[in-house]
Amino acid sequence: MGLRTAEQYRASLRDERVLWYQGKRVECVLDNADLRVAVDHSALDFEVGHNPQYRDLAVATDPDSGEDYSAYYRIPRTTEDLLARMRLIELTTALGGTLLSIKDVGSDAMFALLGLLQGEERERIQAFYDRARANDLAVAVAQTDVKGDRSKSPSQQADPDLHVHVVDSSDEGIIVRGAKVHTSLTPNCNEILVLPTRAMKPEDADYAIAFAVTPDTPGVAMYVSPYSAGERHPWEFPASSKHKMLETLTVFNDVFVPWERVFLYRQPELAGPMALAFVEYHRFTAVSYKLPLLDALVGAAAEIARMNGVISAGHIRDKLTQLVIYNETVRTLIEAAARRGKIGADGYCRPDSATTNIAKYTFATGFHDAIRAVQDCAGGLLVTGPGGHDWDNPEIRPVLEKYFAAAAPAAERLAMINLISDLTVKDFGGYHAVLAVHAEGSIEAEKMQIFRAYDSARPLGLARRLAGLE
Repeated sequence: MGLRTAEQYRASLRDERVLWYQGKRVECVLDNADLRVAVDHSALDFEVGHNPQYRDLAVATDPDSGEDYSAYYRIPRTTEDLLARMRLIELTTALGGTLLSIKDVGSDAMFALLGLLQGEERERIQAFYDRARANDLAVAVAQTDVKGDRSKSPSQQADPDLHVHVVDSSDEGIIVRGAKVHTSLTPNCNEILVLPTRAMKPEDADYAIAFAVTPDTPGVAMYVSPYSAGERHPWEFPASSKHKMLETLTVFNDVFVPWERVFLYRQPELAGPMALAFVEYHRFTAVSYKLPLLDALVGAAAEIARMNGVISAGHIRDKLTQLVIYNETVRTLIEAAARRGKIGADGYCRPDSATTNIAKYTFATGFHDAIRAVQDCAGGLLVTGPGGHDWDNPEIRPVLEKYFAAAAPAAERLAMINLISDLTVKDFGGYHAVLAVHAEGSIEAEKMQIFRAYDSARPLGLARRLAGLE
């Protein structure tokens, strides 16, 4: 198949997967208006592969067979491959209203497992990757366990199901139970790849598992978060009315997994390395997909300042300058992470871990200050402005056009206000704000990885030489 169309992707979602949304069972993700927005958003990843304008970024070609496949599945082997992946993720996120689409996360996880596993498990993940690439599948990742009491290890929890674990095995496969949370994109994916969330001790062996299941596997149930629920007027919600990413609690109720789909089984010594191997790629993706959001904030702040007639004010120029510095610092750092990428013995090129985490930390710790600066440039209309139904009413609209005109016509000014409000004030903005702190690892996790990954030989060597110790 190679490259599926958006319609082929949509058709693949009609199955028996168990979805719950707003207290009700959803028979098909395509038939619920709220959830369909997320499906159409994810379809962007399939549309770009058939658009000649984006072919160079979105399509890769197998050198042996000559067959085309999605560039998301191109294993990075050079620093240029990493940069191309960054640009592809940036492209689809820009087209997707500042939200990533669907092929990014699963391919990150497959790269990690391909580089880490050995022996029979390596053969299994290779077969899974080959099938995903050949059939252009959308693979979601379920990694974060619900965890329970975080001061205790998985095996110490009062309820054993608070981390996903194996409960039985046979010659045919294993049976697993438990739940994962923050599982992005699972309601509209083709495969769910389950990974361990943390390092484990020998007594946690039952929890040291990794496997793949289809969303319609018996025993899998997904409970979809209700954020951004309800009809959204496209004038009032210019981004979130068209773009959405679904998040779920994904429960595994005695799910059978055949051995060919099991990639880690009761090997606690590999649980931590597997989680970190995924993070190596996924935090690089995380910053790559934030670049359009930062560009949008800089552009919107500058435009609304011009439209308000305050672009020349010293304090506004200072805020715009700080936004530019923040934006370009994050961009430069993630590009540096790619250019500093290291090729391992397996031939895979991985982004530099320290630089990637510095980029993620810089983004996360600066985001809320950036939001405040953008809101300061915009003004109170972010929360007191008119709604879409007001704008549509021919009796009300002339009043709005008269009194909301400034250095730009009211139509343009209010459109920019609505964009900023959607990105920073309303629930879509709140979603972005929480993602900045917690998605792809917390700020503390990034700091820990920076400390672990930083090569201190150069500064320590210089300090010792200057002190006369070398």
